[in-house]
This record gives sequence, structure tokens and C-alpha cells, in this order.
Amino acid sequence: MSEKNTDDIEKIWMKRVRNLAGFLGMILPWVSLIGAILVARTKGFPDGFWGELSISETYYVTPPLVGILTTASVVLMCYKGYNLKDHVISALAGIFGLMIVLFPCNCPAASDIVGFFQLPVKISNTIHCASAVAFFLLLSYMSLFQFTKGADSSKKHIKNIIFKVCGIGMLCALALMVIPVEFFAKTFIVEAIALTFFGVSWLVKGEAFGFLSDDKA
Repeated sequence: MSEKNTDDIEKIWMKRVRNLAGFLGMILPWVSLIGAILVARTKGFPDGFWGELSISETYYVTPPLVGILTTASVVLMCYKGYNLKDHVISALAGIFGLMIVLFPCNCPAASDIVGFFQLPVKISNTIHCASAVAFFLLLSYMSLFQFTKGADSSKKHIKNIIFKVCGIGMLCALALMVIPVEFFAKTFIVEAIALTFFGVSWLVKGEAFGFLSDDKA
């Protein structure tokens, strides 16, 4: 096999990995929500479950969070990118994604001892929240500073604008999380916004949208 064919295969593989990561990020909030609604039809939930709804909270009642986020995390850890820095950042994001799953959050549905390591829920929640922040900070960095690299072109310019909007959007979502303004299902809404920006960024980088594709992606 020629070196050119090898490079073409690697580029196609990288695009598929990016698109898979973006797709999983986009569907995670809604599959988790649908799963929780379906479970709610068969059994009651603790008081406050829906008012404090988060994607992480659905861990206790339906499996999509574990299945989808674990898969997305493995995909991120397998992503090489263009250089070692790409690989390290995405691999770290994948590790923190797995930690979100392994260390569940504290919520009305949680027991005193939770997760794979059976830790007190307050300790698990601290690790969970720190991992989630690190996860989105790393993905924001990827979108703002890694995805925007490369030779310039008219389409690349448009894509860079999208990458920057997505990176800033994820950071704004994190900021909104700590602002002391409460509304129904605030955490879920903010998480869904952040994951949508993540998904769009990776789908654009993976050239899922044909009208933005060029040979200089």
C-alpha cells in the first residue's frame, strides 16, 4: 500500500472518530432524558428528581449515560489528531469522561454509598463535578485552539468561527452552572447546551456537513 493511500485511510479514520464523538455528545442528553421518562412510567422517583434533573442524575434510573459517555470517552482516548498535543488533550478528556461515569453525582435518587468504588456520595460527587469541569474545559480548549489550526481557506475561516463559537459556548455553559440563578432542570439544560456545542464542534471537524468540507480540514 502506498504512503498516499495510507494517509488517505488515516484521514478517513480520523473523520469517522470525530463524527462518532460529536454524534454521541449530541444524543446523550436526549437519550438520557427519554430513558428517564420511560422509567418514570413504571416506578416513582424521589421528590425533587425532575426539578433537579441533570444528565448525571439519570445514572441512577436508566443506562444511557453509562453506555454513551463510556463509549464517547473511549473514542476520545483513541483519537490521535495531528500531533501529540491533540492526542494528550483528547485522551485526558476521555479519562475525565470515564471518571464522570465511575464517580456518580449526589442527587435525590442517590444512596449514601455509590458508584463502582462504593464511595460516600459526597466524596463521589466532588470527584464527579471536578471531572465534569475538566472534561468540558479540555474540550473547549480543543475547539478554540486545536481545531482552528491548519491552512487557511474560505471554508476553513467559516469553520474556525464555528469552532470558536462552540468553545466559548461550552465555557459560557460552565459559567452559567455556577451563577446563583435557579430555574427548572437548570443543570440538565446547561449540560445539554454544552454537549450540543461539543457535538457541533466535532461534527464540523469531522466534515459531517458536506458544504463545509475541503481538503484543508
